[in-house]
Amino acid sequence: MSPQFSTEIPVGSRIVVTGASGLLGRSVAQRLAEDGYRVSTFQRSASNVKGAEDIRGSLTEAEDVARAVEGQDAVVHMAAKVSVSGRREDFEKVNVEGTERLFEAAWGAGVGHVLHVSSPSVAHAGSSLIGAPAGAPDPEHAEGSYARTKAEAELIAESYAEIGMKVLVLRPHLVWGPGDGQLTKRIVDRARSGRLPLLGTGAPLVDTLYIDNAVDAFTAGLRRLPQIADGPVEDRRLVVTNGEPRPIGELLAGIARAGGAKAPKLRVSPAVAKAAGALVEKVWAATGPHEDEPPMTRFLAEQLSTAHWFDQRRTRRVLDWTPRISVDEGLERLARHVRRTGQVL
Repeated sequence: MSPQFSTEIPVGSRIVVTGASGLLGRSVAQRLAEDGYRVSTFQRSASNVKGAEDIRGSLTEAEDVARAVEGQDAVVHMAAKVSVSGRREDFEKVNVEGTERLFEAAWGAGVGHVLHVSSPSVAHAGSSLIGAPAGAPDPEHAEGSYARTKAEAELIAESYAEIGMKVLVLRPHLVWGPGDGQLTKRIVDRARSGRLPLLGTGAPLVDTLYIDNAVDAFTAGLRRLPQIADGPVEDRRLVVTNGEPRPIGELLAGIARAGGAKAPKLRVSPAVAKAAGALVEKVWAATGPHEDEPPMTRFLAEQLSTAHWFDQRRTRRVLDWTPRISVDEGLERLARHVRRTGQVL
C-alpha cells in the first residue's frame, strides 16, 4: 500500500535539506527556516543554519538516511559529489546509490514530496545549447562522471514520481555570487594567478544563476510543489537561470574584476584546450587523489567554448517566479562583498 500524501506544504511543515554545507543548500535551508518551516539539515558537518536542526550523517549509510527522513513532510535533495574529475565509483556512491537510498527511505517513511536538485548537464551531449528546453536525462550521452551519475539520479527521482510520490526536479545552471566556493572562487583564484584561459573568441552565449535568485526559485518551487507535481513532465523538470545570456568572455571578466582580479588575457584555441584537457585527465587520474580541481579537462574546455543557455518561459510560468537580481547587480554585490571582506567566501 502506497503512503497517503497531503496536497500542500504549509508553513510549519517539517523539511529536511540534504547537502546544506554548500552555499546553495545552506542558503535555501536558511530561507525556509526564516519563512517559518521547521528545517533539518542533513550532511556530515555543521550547516550553521540558524534555527535549523543539524542531522549529521552520510548518504552512503542507510541508517543515517532513515534517521534524516523520519517524520519529515518534504525533502529538498541537494547533496551530491560535484567535480569535473574523479573516479566514477566515487560519484556513483553519492549521486546514484545515495539518491536511491534517500528516495527509498523517504517512500518507506511516508514522505510525500521531494524537490530534487539536478543539473542541465544531464541532458547535454556536448553540442551548443541555444534557447534549449530542459531535455530528458540521458546518462548514455552525458559528458563526464558527474553529469552521467546525476542523470541516473534524476531517472531514480522520476521512477518514484511514476509510483505516486510528488517530485519536482530543478536544474540550476552555474550558480555564483558571494560565498560561493565553487565557480566564483575558482574563477577569481585562477584569474589572480593568471591561470584563467579564454578559449577562442569568448563570444558564445552562456546563462548563469545568481545565488539570491536561486534561493527564490527553490523556495517558490517547494511552495508550489504539490500542484506542479500533478502537471505534465515538462513542468516537473525545469532548468533555472537568470535568463540573461552573456558572452562567456564577458562573464569571466566581470566575475574576475568583481573579485579584485584582472580580466583573463590568455587565449587558447578550443581544440588545443580539449587535447590538453584529455592529457591532464590521464595524469590527474594516475597521480591522485588531489585536493584541487585539474587546470583543464575536456568537459571544462567544452563548457568554456560552446554556447549554453535555456528558454526560461516555462520555468518562470510554472514556478511563478522572476529573477530579481540582474547579472550586473550581482556583479556589483560580489564586488562590494569582496571589498568589505577581502575574499569571495
